[in-house]
Amino acid sequence: MDQNTPGFPGSIETPRLVLRAPDSSDAEAMFASYTQDADVARYMVWQPHVSLEATRDFVDRCVAHWDSRSALPYIITLKASGQLIGMLEARPHGHVVNIGYVLARSQWGQGLMGEAVQAFTATALRLPEVFRVEATCDVDNRPSARALEKSGFVLEGRLARHTVHPNISAEPRDCFIYAACRP
Repeated sequence: MDQNTPGFPGSIETPRLVLRAPDSSDAEAMFASYTQDADVARYMVWQPHVSLEATRDFVDRCVAHWDSRSALPYIITLKASGQLIGMLEARPHGHVVNIGYVLARSQWGQGLMGEAVQAFTATALRLPEVFRVEATCDVDNRPSARALEKSGFVLEGRLARHTVHPNISAEPRDCFIYAACRP
């Protein structure tokens, strides 16, 4: 596979991280790292995976999205060890890129997701066709909001009844919308 999506690189490096394209061999590390963890999945739109097979299916979908360029699910690894610790998915729609992200609980509180979001956003906003990177988070997910704020995102508003987080409620919950824009 050509790792370079038109405009978007196949990998992004930060001082501590490497964001890269997914590979089918990532499933075991992903399952061990976070997909089965209920605390990690709390504010996600998916439920914790109950088997390695569920994670394999998910990774296969990620690879297919990357190959078709319908989304860019970047695997996040620690640069020093190569350990898989999370994912940042970018969904380009014209001049806007919507992102979502997840990080293994063992890595919380170290500023790693902010580092990943900031690096991806800087990369995206350098592309001539991208003017806005946006993300939403549940109004109760303060660590996610903090990661966005530390990455230079601005809180633009509250979206009522916006996203179903099945690990909290079957009903849509309010979310904050944040964005970083090119001047």
